[in-house]
Amino acid sequence: MSTVVLIGAQWGDEGKGKVTDFLAAQAHMVVRYQGGNNAGHTVVADGREFKLHLIPSGILYPGKPCLIGNGVVLDPEVFIQELDSLEKRGVNTDNLRISPRAHVIMPYHRKLDACEENRKGANKIGTTGRGIGPAYGDKAARVGIRMADMIDPEEFGPKLKKILEDKNQLLQKYYNEEGFDFQEMFETYSRYGQRLAKFVEDISVIINRSIDQGQHILFEGAQGTLLDLDHGTYPFVTSSHPVAAAACLGAGLGPTKINKVMAVAKAYVTRVGEGPFPTELKDDLGNYLREKGREFGTTTGRPRRCGWFDGVVARYATRINGLDYLAITKLDVLTGLESLKICTGYNYRGELLTEFPPTLKVLGECQPVYEEMPGWKEDISSVKSFAELPETARAYLNRISQISGAPVGIVGVGPGREQTLILENPLG
Repeated sequence: MSTVVLIGAQWGDEGKGKVTDFLAAQAHMVVRYQGGNNAGHTVVADGREFKLHLIPSGILYPGKPCLIGNGVVLDPEVFIQELDSLEKRGVNTDNLRISPRAHVIMPYHRKLDACEENRKGANKIGTTGRGIGPAYGDKAARVGIRMADMIDPEEFGPKLKKILEDKNQLLQKYYNEEGFDFQEMFETYSRYGQRLAKFVEDISVIINRSIDQGQHILFEGAQGTLLDLDHGTYPFVTSSHPVAAAACLGAGLGPTKINKVMAVAKAYVTRVGEGPFPTELKDDLGNYLREKGREFGTTTGRPRRCGWFDGVVARYATRINGLDYLAITKLDVLTGLESLKICTGYNYRGELLTEFPPTLKVLGECQPVYEEMPGWKEDISSVKSFAELPETARAYLNRISQISGAPVGIVGVGPGREQTLILENPLG
């Protein structure tokens, strides 16, 4: 039996979908434990590209159970669109299951998200506008609607009516926006509930039963460590917990049931949205990485900010998540560069910082301290083992491991399943 949590080590968009898809081949089931459709995983399987936002990447393996935990906020409209898209392409979705405790993103969440970002103006956080934050806010305020409610008209109607009265007041009196019609929303989302009812099941029971049977389970997070609500670059963070510890809360199992943690990191760093980014490249090299790496958001299409690999961030992710392994993706994007840089610390007002600072005030003044290494020109997209990589590429990966404090277990040299090098397999 092996239970592995796979998370992002940076600001999200690290290529978790590819690694999840690869590891899912050996797992008995895949569990998504937090986030919403603000996440996007791009998977290339058998030459076909799939863009997934809510459904776990393991769905591309026939018969593989894919579970959506209570820690996820689910937009039923988006989920159904994703279901239909997969089914049209011949992907069977019968093995999907959704926790009845998962909260539902409603239309007023999306509208409130946009209103609040507009109100903040230049101080906006840079959300995806998908209603994620307001949905998690309602969850914490204990006024949210859960999947169990939406599939039960007797529960759903009265709850929605009361909530909509409050949300319409907020929209009309504070934001000067139109409210929503109760009957129209009730009928639409009741139809969604009827469509999705067959997928709703207590996934905590399923997961723990599978663990007792000795099965391999892969827990899939969304976003990345630096977008965590507690441990990220607050307030420029997501509204949930992408870190490894959240897998227990978001899926319904105890911490003693987790065996290993693997974090995915790009061979460089990207970020979408606002906030400090010490190693950001605002020059032609940054543009080069963006174009060559196809660094545009899977969910929003927004261009990603690009920079050199940040060892301070990697060390922080190792500590916060208790990493056993790193998976380094997009190593091939660096091919052709004469030299590479790795940030080993920050210069803050003349002081060397080797640990990630907790405040944006400090982080915003940090200047990266770089270590320079030679690059490589050889095409690595078809290599099949670590030993086949150029010596300078191996040295680069080894240095990343030394600085981060976690061994490299997987290396991606291209977008395809077959372009994956295995040094250490967390699923055994």
